[in-house]
Amino acid sequence: MIERVSIPEYFNIGHACTEPDVLEHDSTQTAIIVDQDQQGIQSLSYAELAAQSNRFAHALKHSGIKQQDRVLLWLPNSIEFPIAFFGTLKLGAIAVPSSILLTGEELDYLAKDSGSRILVTTTELWHRLQAFQTHSHALEQVILIDDNDLKSSTSDASNHIKCLNFKAFIAQHTADAMHSKTKANDPAYLVYTSGTTGYPKGVLHAHRALLGRTPSAKFWFNYQENDRILHSGKFNWTYVLGTALMDPLLLGKTVVVYEGVNDAETWPKLIAKHQCTIFIGVPTIYRQIIQKTAFNAKDLPSLKHCMCAGEHLSNEMLSAWKQRFELNIYEAIGMSECSYYLSQHVGRPIRPGSAGFPQPGHHIALLDQAMKPVGDEQEGMLCIGLDDPGLFIEYWHLPETTQASRQGNYFLTGDYARRDKDGYIWFLGRKDDIINSFGFRISPHEIERVIKTHPEIADCVALEENAGKDKTLVVVCVIVKDQKAIEETQIIAFSEQHLAKYKVPKKVYVMKNFPRTANGKILRKQLQAML
Repeated sequence: MIERVSIPEYFNIGHACTEPDVLEHDSTQTAIIVDQDQQGIQSLSYAELAAQSNRFAHALKHSGIKQQDRVLLWLPNSIEFPIAFFGTLKLGAIAVPSSILLTGEELDYLAKDSGSRILVTTTELWHRLQAFQTHSHALEQVILIDDNDLKSSTSDASNHIKCLNFKAFIAQHTADAMHSKTKANDPAYLVYTSGTTGYPKGVLHAHRALLGRTPSAKFWFNYQENDRILHSGKFNWTYVLGTALMDPLLLGKTVVVYEGVNDAETWPKLIAKHQCTIFIGVPTIYRQIIQKTAFNAKDLPSLKHCMCAGEHLSNEMLSAWKQRFELNIYEAIGMSECSYYLSQHVGRPIRPGSAGFPQPGHHIALLDQAMKPVGDEQEGMLCIGLDDPGLFIEYWHLPETTQASRQGNYFLTGDYARRDKDGYIWFLGRKDDIINSFGFRISPHEIERVIKTHPEIADCVALEENAGKDKTLVVVCVIVKDQKAIEETQIIAFSEQHLAKYKVPKKVYVMKNFPRTANGKILRKQLQAML
């Protein structure tokens, strides 16, 4: 049964998550804790977050940023991220979160494609972007969160870009609420996901997206009083942006994130240190804790609820975690275009391997190629109703791609699943070539586009390779020009220069040719089987 989520005409995520006139809880309560390892702990109360994000919004407006202008956030987990994110949204501008793992070349593409006018980042990352000489972005200002020697604005003469210090940028502006009337369907944030053309594609979300995810509070999170949520990921990731920022803050929870050197012991220690009640991670993190630590339930008495997404959690890992920590791990399925919409929850027993159920408020159907519903135990594509409040607005500047993703009254996810007679959904995955490695969804075309530019490479195919239970690696098959000898380390080093770390192949297979169809199309599945 579909329970509709009420969507008002006007709604603003930044206002709803921070402002005292909206919140029903104590504004002195801690909203965000950023544990920075050796550098100490940063935190903000709801009142402080409201004030600081208001100042950021006013500073943007003073700088000439208008509604629907883009503000690029290239930041580690830091207290400045939520200030800048919510401040951007309060103005009615569009926040563009991006991963610190990206190379300067990759970030330049995002800056150009999004048309961002302002970049908020660190000095180290700014230097990484500057090192990419042939830039094509049109940034006007760079706000540095860690350059405290930058007392006032300076100018990058080569790029005609004004550089400012974050604290100085907002300090002179009022903390009064920014009253930009945004409609619920107005754009709020733009995230980038793997594209089929070799370049990431932008996924534009509306302010209503936050309201579209509210059923997850009951049908995945299982919130209780005084919850503290620890997430192992980075704010820029869509998964974390929802579960460790917008969703908990809407309901007055405290979120904890970490920035620093980490290993398997980091996360149990943080749960104990901050008395966290909910832990959210990817299956890789859970596996490392089980395999590499001796922590158990007695060490973490505050922990009440565990959640995961990003990749499939194996039955063995679920069983091992429950035995050691006396808790289930509740899994969810989502995507950049609609965040999480299928999940397990405490109201129904977990069936290991199942993705659970569609969350109320989401119109989910399993359809065949003729767009007809399939029966129980039959495979069908997961399709989301176009009236879903959590569904994205469009692919940024890609109208044909947007149109192709929609048929009839549905958005076509490209993911396949089956439903058993009791309503449980069993996720089968995609029939395209997307690689899912350690929680990251990676387009092979992005990797191939880069490696094909190597002067010694004639052709390249990127694939995934199973390296054990819950462990998928990115690998590439290459054909070398003139059959010359080439070292694996050369290809990997070249990849590291041009690709984010998580996209860099772990293995290189040198081949004389690839299996192809009569029309010359590479047979990826056959090539994968050959490995």
